[in-house]
Amino acid sequence: MRVCGHVKYCAKMWTYLYIKTAHCLLMTSFSVICSSCIPVKGINSGLESLDWDLMYLCRSWWITSWLPSWCPTSLTLLKVAEEKMLRSISRKFSKQYVQISNGNRIWTLVFNGSVEKTPLVLLHGFGGGVGLWALNVDVLSEHRPLYAFDLLGFGQSSRPHFSTDAREAEDQFVESIEEWRARVGLEAMIMLGHNLGGYLTAAYSLRYPSRVKHLILVEPWGFPERPEPPEQDRPMPVWIRALGAMLSPFNPLAGLRLAGPLGPTLVQTLRPDFKKKFSSMFDDNTVTEYIYHLNVQTPSGESAFRNMTIPYCWAQRPMGQRVGLIRRDIPITVLYGSRSSIEGNTGTLIKELRPNSYVETIVSLTPHAR
Repeated sequence: MRVCGHVKYCAKMWTYLYIKTAHCLLMTSFSVICSSCIPVKGINSGLESLDWDLMYLCRSWWITSWLPSWCPTSLTLLKVAEEKMLRSISRKFSKQYVQISNGNRIWTLVFNGSVEKTPLVLLHGFGGGVGLWALNVDVLSEHRPLYAFDLLGFGQSSRPHFSTDAREAEDQFVESIEEWRARVGLEAMIMLGHNLGGYLTAAYSLRYPSRVKHLILVEPWGFPERPEPPEQDRPMPVWIRALGAMLSPFNPLAGLRLAGPLGPTLVQTLRPDFKKKFSSMFDDNTVTEYIYHLNVQTPSGESAFRNMTIPYCWAQRPMGQRVGLIRRDIPITVLYGSRSSIEGNTGTLIKELRPNSYVETIVSLTPHAR
């Protein structure tokens, strides 16, 4: 089975936690979940008959009951970590919460807002936030207004409950973007989305094409369909299937939360590439601290992402099936780093599906921004 490149972001954390440092904790959690939610029928029949919704509720209660004291984080620490990231930006900018429906707020940065040009709007990827654009915003805002915001459910934006249905969860993201646009007062925009943000900008363009002047997809997630698994010479061992079934209801970054006080060290150890990418700005742990605090808050957008995927991090509703329906006069540019972990054939796929539209694919030799 091929695995979507995006899963690499989480895989090392799961491996480290469940195999090397917290085997006992994993077994305890499995015991608590199973004893609380299902009758004991033997592992095979029990796993086949799990009521995953009930299991998810029990697991969520058990974890969140001790999470605040277990993870060394808070919204205040997230804010402080972001401010440290933003200090490296030389251009002046404003920060504000933009109020949308249901009491939700979208955390927004505005650069060069008085310039009369079509604004560029940045949408970050899974597990990201506005601070990770620090390497890019000075250049990108040189000649036009630039807006960057934390997606609903991520960063300092509100973290509401998302639907467990993939289509409805996607709709919640799209409508939050449209409400944000209307409240900010933008008539049209150039949309640049990275990773999950690329998927959502494409989904937004399908529903609100008149608001999109140009679509820029940076290493977009969720376009290819999951390939059919190859024929196996022998069946998968029962313990692997059991472990996969046990972990499937958990959010992608649950392992980072379960690591508790080890979490910050875990990020620094397993993702040294973040520190390297921002080495021209920071010589300390500013970036990894920001990444940590972004991803151990209450899971919201993360839960939505899980509900929008199928194993292993492939999109339930692949955008490749719909990108050909985006209005023909909207130009699309697809960017990849030379070492991208995301499927690299998305640009080719889009060109094939939009033969009479502008589609350009650019492969950068420089390290890609997250």
